Amino acid sequence: MTTMIGYLRVSTEEQANSGLGLGAQRDTIQRYADAHDWDVIWYEDAGLSAKSLARPQLQAALDRLSASAKRRDVDGIVVAKLDRLSRSVVDFAGVLDLARARKWALVAIDLGVDTSTPTGELVANVMMSVAQWERRVIGERTSAAMQAAKRQGRHMGRVSVLPRTTGERLMTLRATATLAATAMQLNAEGLTTATGGTWTANAVCKVQARLTAAGALAA
Repeated sequence: MTTMIGYLRVSTEEQANSGLGLGAQRDTIQRYADAHDWDVIWYEDAGLSAKSLARPQLQAALDRLSASAKRRDVDGIVVAKLDRLSRSVVDFAGVLDLARARKWALVAIDLGVDTSTPTGELVANVMMSVAQWERRVIGERTSAAMQAAKRQGRHMGRVSVLPRTTGERLMTLRATATLAATAMQLNAEGLTTATGGTWTANAVCKVQARLTAAGALAA
């Protein structure tokens, strides 16, 4: 029988204390699970916003899903609404990439995203295209800003050394988050690699190893 992680989130202490919204999310997920003959294991972040993926229970869920297929005891994660998981299309696309790489299902009931079905996979592909478009637009805006600065005589060359604050943030995230989740959060916060690129799990791993070996962040 398929076993899914049901992820619940509310964004304020008032909602967390009163339970407002949690019951509705749980009911929506449970009805969907019943219709698909799924078992559900619940994870809940109460009183936390969706501006960051660095939420304790979400990270715990992603860690559980990151196990190899043979060792994994869950088949995916389901949310009642996309904004319970993330308000950023780019962040959501990052989670989709992770789901595809690890071969687990990602379900956002409100949008019809269910990567365990052909139709849901199609919707997910559309969202990935939107995220790609968003990244391209941001890149074009950055390029235009650099060209404008160059015309005004300001130097806009890339810094090839990773800023200390970025390194410290990476190491802080890695204390509680997976490589993939750390990469997604750095990207969500607008922090780039030393060459100005986006973070990947592999890039995080390499930088973490370099910083640890060099003792670059030692007091």
